[in-house]
Amino acid sequence: MSRSGKVVSWVAAILVLLVAVIVVVIATFDWNRLKPTINRKVSAELNRPFAIRGDLDVSWQRNRSEPGWRRWVPWPQVHAQDIMLGNPPEIADVTMAHLARVDATLSPLALLGKQVYLPWIKLQQPQAKLVQTADGKNNWSFTLAGSDDKDAAKTPSAWSFRLDNIVFDEGTLGYRDAINKANVQVTVNPLGKPVPYAQLAGGKDDEKGAADFVFGWKASGTYKNERLSGDGKIGGMLSLRSQTTPFPIQADLRSGTTRVRLSGTVQDPLNLGGIDLRLRFSGDTLANLYGLTGVLLPDTPPYETDGQLSARFRDKGGPVFRYQNFNGHIGDSDIHGSLTYSQIKPRPKLEGSLESKQLRMADLGPLIGVNSGKGSDKTERAKAKRGDASGQPADRVLPHDKFDTKNWDVMDADVRFSGKRIEHSTSLPLSDLSTHLTLKNGDLRLDPLRFGMAGGSINSTIHLAGDKSPMQGRADIHARGLKLRQLMPDVQAMQNALGQMNGDATLSGRGNSVADLLATSNGDLKLLMNDGVISRSLMEIVGLNVGNYVVGKLFGDDEVKINCAAASLQVNNGLAATRLFVFDTENAIINIAGTANFANERLDLNINPDSKGIRIITLRSPLYVRGTFKNPDAGVKAGPLIARGAAAVALGAVVAPAAALLALISPSDNDDNQCTRVLQQMKSGK
Repeated sequence: MSRSGKVVSWVAAILVLLVAVIVVVIATFDWNRLKPTINRKVSAELNRPFAIRGDLDVSWQRNRSEPGWRRWVPWPQVHAQDIMLGNPPEIADVTMAHLARVDATLSPLALLGKQVYLPWIKLQQPQAKLVQTADGKNNWSFTLAGSDDKDAAKTPSAWSFRLDNIVFDEGTLGYRDAINKANVQVTVNPLGKPVPYAQLAGGKDDEKGAADFVFGWKASGTYKNERLSGDGKIGGMLSLRSQTTPFPIQADLRSGTTRVRLSGTVQDPLNLGGIDLRLRFSGDTLANLYGLTGVLLPDTPPYETDGQLSARFRDKGGPVFRYQNFNGHIGDSDIHGSLTYSQIKPRPKLEGSLESKQLRMADLGPLIGVNSGKGSDKTERAKAKRGDASGQPADRVLPHDKFDTKNWDVMDADVRFSGKRIEHSTSLPLSDLSTHLTLKNGDLRLDPLRFGMAGGSINSTIHLAGDKSPMQGRADIHARGLKLRQLMPDVQAMQNALGQMNGDATLSGRGNSVADLLATSNGDLKLLMNDGVISRSLMEIVGLNVGNYVVGKLFGDDEVKINCAAASLQVNNGLAATRLFVFDTENAIINIAGTANFANERLDLNINPDSKGIRIITLRSPLYVRGTFKNPDAGVKAGPLIARGAAAVALGAVVAPAAALLALISPSDNDDNQCTRVLQQMKSGK
């Protein structure tokens, strides 16, 4: 052998020996000697305690699935026991996460491309505790060493990380949050073998490619001081990091009286791609969903909905959630529609349209500040369970239930609602409803709010300034063409009445209930009714005992035709005073004067009849109505009988109100409306 050949042989032998020595050293190296260095370096990098407290070992194994010569490269298998990750100093708990054992394999060739690639990692008894304090500090936000270096922060790391799969026996996650008043424990277990998505969740055609369910979970504890429990299933790590295979999720959660069930998929979850879920809500009131979802909804009777929820998290303006084509009920009313919730600045916004084919009027109580769902057994059972108590004073009639405006400024809204058929007692024959609700920075408007009623319509605009304290409100209401026979379908005598009712009301006030708003209100009310009938039996049917007394004193037991009833009231600081209040009947003209006080709910009215014929003796005495709205008192005024004509209202004082009331009569009804003649006479002073 030549001299150069011998040199090459010796060099090769030395290299082989050196590699063998290195392999032997690595294979027999006590890796526990590196633990102090690893613990110190990781703790310094994370700015919190880290320690491998058990054995640390590395074994080597070829990966036969690698192509070509790569299969001969040994991969390190890392084994570590009793691993602890601590909390930052501001969190009192010592431990954030603990692992009884970790086994992982590392690709050595990927390191040449500056990638840390772990094909799999196996965890034994993983435990984690997420904590947030009352001042907003938490342990899941990491401040890494060097993060204060602005130049370093601008330079992205050349290294990347990839993890294909995680396997563990049983994991527990604790969540304690002083802000959200939460203390929840979650346990996650492998299912044993994967369960196909379609087997448990069904799904749409475009979700058939969803990954299998791999893990099951259970949760228990409290959230927002309400008892929380739930269970469900999720997919595995491979689908979690996939950008094309939907990640499956199923959950059934109960918080207090609220239940949320969902099943569906998450697209590209690590990059917040989006979600498509079948979502079902149920509970005692929609208002309880605010704590769970952040979406402001009204206090309602018990509800249940079922629809499709989709979300896109990377829209330019912010995340957008769409709850589409849902069906359900609120109280005893059905509900259908689609809603969109956008997390935009300065406030989130709720938009959409809702429809009810069979609307129960009592279920609309929260919109007008009265007992929600009054009379519904379902609602009353729910309220008894919650321990709700009505704020209505026993001696008052006007609704005292409070509008809860404290959260009106957390969200804007633009929602249209229509009720095709309205269920109510026959005393209030409503046929349909439509409204456009807008809420902006605590300012609520219903414009328009329309009802079909008794063959006519009520068109109104409601404005509630919830951003003011106390709340300021205004109502503009216009009633047209309400047919008397339809207004009182149970009154046989009224079925022969041909007349109708028209009216206008404009009121504004301050307060957080209907009673408070009326108690401080200013504005006016106008009302016209023509060609009606009045009798004691009618008063009994509508429950007006004091009216029964007054009508009996004026007309006896007979039914009397009303040619025209005209009223014009002015309201000043809750006190409604009559400008003009007159009944023109076939036997007499009845003038009413006085006040109704909305603040203390007291009446002070004088009723002065002027008989059209001397045969009606009972019409010779004036009457009074005193007392409260709930317990009125009526009687005959003491003193001499009224001289004929002495009770007539001074015509000069009613010219302006009469002219204003004429505007309530549409041109098409002008010739047939008895009120036209009566008001024209008043206007002209005849």
